[in-house]
Amino acid sequence: MKDPFPPPPAALARLVQPLADALGLTTLPLHIHEVLLAFTVYHLINTRLAPWLSRALVPRSYAALTPRSKINWDVHVVSLFQSCTINALALWVMWADQERAAMLWRSRVFGYTGACGLIQGFATGYFLWDLMITVQNVHAFGWGMLAHAVSALVVFSLGFRPFVNFYGPTFILYELSSPFLNIHWFFDKMDMTGSWAQLINGLVLLTTFFSCRLVWGTYQSIWVYRDVLAALQARGHAREVGGAAAQDTTTDGAGESMRFAGAEVVPVWLAVIYLSSNVVLTCLNFYWFRQMVQAVHKRFQPAKAKTEHHTGQVALEVHANGAATTQVDFKPPSSVGSEQGRSRVVAVDESVVRRRPAIDDEIEPVAVVAL
Repeated sequence: MKDPFPPPPAALARLVQPLADALGLTTLPLHIHEVLLAFTVYHLINTRLAPWLSRALVPRSYAALTPRSKINWDVHVVSLFQSCTINALALWVMWADQERAAMLWRSRVFGYTGACGLIQGFATGYFLWDLMITVQNVHAFGWGMLAHAVSALVVFSLGFRPFVNFYGPTFILYELSSPFLNIHWFFDKMDMTGSWAQLINGLVLLTTFFSCRLVWGTYQSIWVYRDVLAALQARGHAREVGGAAAQDTTTDGAGESMRFAGAEVVPVWLAVIYLSSNVVLTCLNFYWFRQMVQAVHKRFQPAKAKTEHHTGQVALEVHANGAATTQVDFKPPSSVGSEQGRSRVVAVDESVVRRRPAIDDEIEPVAVVAL
């Protein structure tokens, strides 16, 4: 299936050709305009549209954010837009690209279709932007997110060799959980922590994250490991027979999808880099899922039913009927050294008990794609 997007300007393709030749990214000149377009759009959303839209729709919530949280907010707006867009494109390509659907292992490793190249172009543009913003704000996002940004950019860039171009739309579907992750984060910042809306969204988030990233992602990772290992074995067999290409007995590889396949050889370094990046990203997905389960549980964890008395401290008591009171225990200056101070009881709205405020500096996974 051809790329439905218009071709790049000839001057731009010629400009990037030396870089593509140096890195062995054969099909990059065909999609460089999509990479640059995605990078530019996401940068403009982050620096222009997200702040303007947030001030217009939720002025109080946005104004109350710390500078660090505003950075995170704008990044979540970009991620929400990106995940919705790329999910729709990937699902459409997987449904409409019949050439891709007919691929066997050799075409899945060495083959190429323009539609899959479109997905890789937009994804590479996003991860290029993601790497830039993560490096600029590594103190806010953490080294785990930096490792993810580097790994994802490397993995998707290698698709332009072409290499496992088939799996571009497959792994992009990790992003199906990202809209709910972003919405969950926005609920925290809009003082909706612990609300029914966040509870429902949190359950959908955990379900989609587990299904798309841990189940679907691990299953597809096993398939890509098998395909790459099959290509490595074919490489070894070709050496044994004196360098002739080891062909299977199927018609796979005879179609238009193999026009950029070249010698159909997977270098060992390429297999190591790709599979290592895949392992890193898969491990991050399991780690982030554990974090999200803990974060959702914390927001809806009931308060402990006990009262403590400390000088100058506030103790919260939740009764069996759901009513709540706070007891403020204090000692006036004249009672210092005495065994017991005075206290008073103040009624508290029970909804305050149920809603645990989100920690502003808590690091949660920004909506991401992981291969």
